[in-house]
Amino acid sequence: MAGMHALVIDAPGSPMAAHPDTLPEPAPQAGEVRVRIRACGLNPVDIQTMRGGNPNWSYPHVLGLDGAGVVDAVGEGVTGVAVGDRVAFHGDLRRPGALAEFAVVDARALAHIPDGVNFEAAAALPCAGMTAYQAIHRRLHVAAGDTVLISAGAGGVGSFAVQLAKAAGARVLAVASAENHAYLTALGADACIDYRQQDVVSAARDLTGGDGVDGVVDAVSAASASALVAAVRHGGGVVSIAGRASADAVAPFTAAPSLHEVALGAAHAHGDDRAVRDLAVMLEDLLGRVAAGTFDPCVAEVVAGDEVPAAWARMAEGHTRGKVVATLPGV
Repeated sequence: MAGMHALVIDAPGSPMAAHPDTLPEPAPQAGEVRVRIRACGLNPVDIQTMRGGNPNWSYPHVLGLDGAGVVDAVGEGVTGVAVGDRVAFHGDLRRPGALAEFAVVDARALAHIPDGVNFEAAAALPCAGMTAYQAIHRRLHVAAGDTVLISAGAGGVGSFAVQLAKAAGARVLAVASAENHAYLTALGADACIDYRQQDVVSAARDLTGGDGVDGVVDAVSAASASALVAAVRHGGGVVSIAGRASADAVAPFTAAPSLHEVALGAAHAHGDDRAVRDLAVMLEDLLGRVAAGTFDPCVAEVVAGDEVPAAWARMAEGHTRGKVVATLPGV
């Protein structure tokens, strides 16, 4: 059996422990396709799962959830996808990933890449882009006239959420350090809050004339999301990306906030057919916006395969702006 180059870990641990290896080429089963990978988006969840491992993994395990490339083999029963199609996807965390020459993917989750969108831009979108999409459109149902507060605004999820909320007609308040305010304003933020110098809840209240915001998207932590419940107006909502929020910051039966969580990849493990197919629906919407020139994929850095461990180490320190993407092959 032919071998492929891949970036793997031999056991749970540090991002710096990831190393190149040669593994057998995978073959698609019924309902699957094999993609020759051209680019892979890097995400904080890569680091989190790398440290803790997953009970479904066997080692060496191929890393990387977000891939873009060209279909080169199609399994039995697959329709709507053909060899030669350019595609992008958010993979199943339980399975080998996209930091390899080839990845096998559930065909239902594949999104076609439009002409004019390169592989690096496509690979930047899935995890962070669809997380933001779910927060803005599937949970908060943001509409014209709403005000949305987005924490960690300069990160991957935040950068995309700012754009999606603005495109929906909302007033966008972005939380970030001062050096990122110009970047966020360029993406569409109407006002920025410096969390290092300001109390975020008080600032959000001041910017809304005391009313509070209609929605919060928090990608920092459970504690952060819980604290930001106090910034929400009556009937508003809080979406947690990095830890489930508590409503303890407000008294019961007062602001009556709704609490939501986004667990994008859990569509593979805990969802049904509709949930898996919605991954493709959301991603094709985002790719279409990039093709139309109305959405910035926010690719801040492109690294080679052998530079990925160091890129993860930098990401683990926090405060990364936009998205980091690896180009393949050559891992």
